[in-house]
Amino acid sequence: MSQTWLVVPAAGQGRRMGADKPKQYLPLADGQPVLAHTLARLYAAFPSARLVLCLDVDDGWFSPHWVPFADWQRVPGGSERMDSVLNALHAMAAENDDVVLVHDVARPCVTKGDLVALYQAASSHAAGALLAMPVADTMKRADAQCLSTQTESREGLWHALTPQGFRFGLLRRALETARQQHTMVTDEASAVEALGEYPQLVSGRRDNLKITHPDDLALAVAIMDAQEAHAATRLLTTEPQTNGL
Repeated sequence: MSQTWLVVPAAGQGRRMGADKPKQYLPLADGQPVLAHTLARLYAAFPSARLVLCLDVDDGWFSPHWVPFADWQRVPGGSERMDSVLNALHAMAAENDDVVLVHDVARPCVTKGDLVALYQAASSHAAGALLAMPVADTMKRADAQCLSTQTESREGLWHALTPQGFRFGLLRRALETARQQHTMVTDEASAVEALGEYPQLVSGRRDNLKITHPDDLALAVAIMDAQEAHAATRLLTTEPQTNGL
């Protein structure tokens, strides 16, 4: 039986946040940092998975108390996302057929339903799979002066999200090839695509927010509050009703 692995790159500095610490350590409404919430979401879906956490070698904010997994390891992050993920893959005692899910640490709103759907697709599709969302807005192309020069068709366009999941052997080969060929890839799927493979797009929820800018913190809290309220409502409506005597 194949093992499920989770890789969470968390070595970024998040300079666009303009904060005094990396964004993964900024607190949400309950005082827990973004990283803790993200790991909790992953654990709720995959409690028996093995976690590899990519952290900066000089990280002074991390606490192991935020890791709910029994089986996990810390590896040094790299200068780019691809380097961090490769460090994780090289440190893992994985089999080629093991499923590896890579998830942004700054996406604490991902739902259990999306995580399970992505895992199922990644397990059954030879080229792997990624959560994604069809583009809904009108797309504009700008020139150097930020003037709108053309309207692009959004037909067939998707926003790539995470997690992205692949068999260990394929993902390692894709990222090692990208490094050897000096190909800059911004996500794991683009490295797999460069091998001529076609990962499956799995339609994900629009509330799978990536925290990037300062106002995203409040938005993430609002999303999680709405998700919790919705879950509570569903629980109440599905509980069996009993008649009092």
